[in-house]
Amino acid sequence: MMITAHEPTRGEPRVALVTCADFPNLESDDRLVHAPLAARGVAAETVIWDDPGVDWAGYDLVVLRSPWDYPARRDAFVAWAATVPALANPADIVRWNTDKRYLEQLSAAGVATVPTAWIEPGRQWSLPAERGEYVIKPSVSADSRDTGRYDLADPEHRELAQAHVRRLGAAGRVTMVQPYLSAVDTNGETALLFLAGPDGLRFSHAIRKGAMLTGPDLGPGSPRNSERITTRTATPEQLAVAEKVLAEVPGGPERLLYARVDLIPGEGETPLLVELELTEPSLFLGYADGAPDRLADAILTHLHRRP
Repeated sequence: MMITAHEPTRGEPRVALVTCADFPNLESDDRLVHAPLAARGVAAETVIWDDPGVDWAGYDLVVLRSPWDYPARRDAFVAWAATVPALANPADIVRWNTDKRYLEQLSAAGVATVPTAWIEPGRQWSLPAERGEYVIKPSVSADSRDTGRYDLADPEHRELAQAHVRRLGAAGRVTMVQPYLSAVDTNGETALLFLAGPDGLRFSHAIRKGAMLTGPDLGPGSPRNSERITTRTATPEQLAVAEKVLAEVPGGPERLLYARVDLIPGEGETPLLVELELTEPSLFLGYADGAPDRLADAILTHLHRRP
């Protein structure tokens, strides 16, 4: 299925904005780029990633936007990405970034990340001795699905936490266990957005996300806070951490069309990396003046790089 926002004329570049069947018209924030692309003479079409009738070679650039159903079938999604010419971000980045075990690599490179224990399927897990709050989630996930917050001073939460790990392991999924950083309840999470320019990635804007997790994961319908997004001014320290993170991207950050670096203050207010979103991040275009135009310019930059 494809929806054309601007009918192409002869010679106009064609760009596919990739989504999933749950968002056939794109998420509303992403639709903000249609008008700036049209103004630049680019015909943008919204296309579902697993539509077998799509000729991906017919596009000058294929931009991943909201293929948010991939966690349940990541292998198929990664295999599909490898077949798509002119994919942004590239297929090897998709493979690397859709499993959060990339955090291990970044931590080993000296990036300050949230401390994480990794539990492979079939391995036993012992509850942490510290009785604080912890987050449990799979290494392949999106939008806080299959993610829970547990207070290990609560006996019921301890049982639910162990059940959560067993449930993920039984499904063949790698489990992440992280301390819950209380700063997210007060300071929130900062997302720094970067978009491509002629000389590589450039900082575009930042937003604040409020805490979403309220308790254990009890399956579909588990209680969550509604997403609360506000604008935010990035600090020099946050920008420095983000630049260090991006410098460790395999193949170099200059290949990227976009990047989102999510940070939460740790001890001493030091920004810690929570996630590096390079595959299908929300870009929060509606929260910064000029952001839709900057994304359109980034797409145009990548089109000009094409042979």
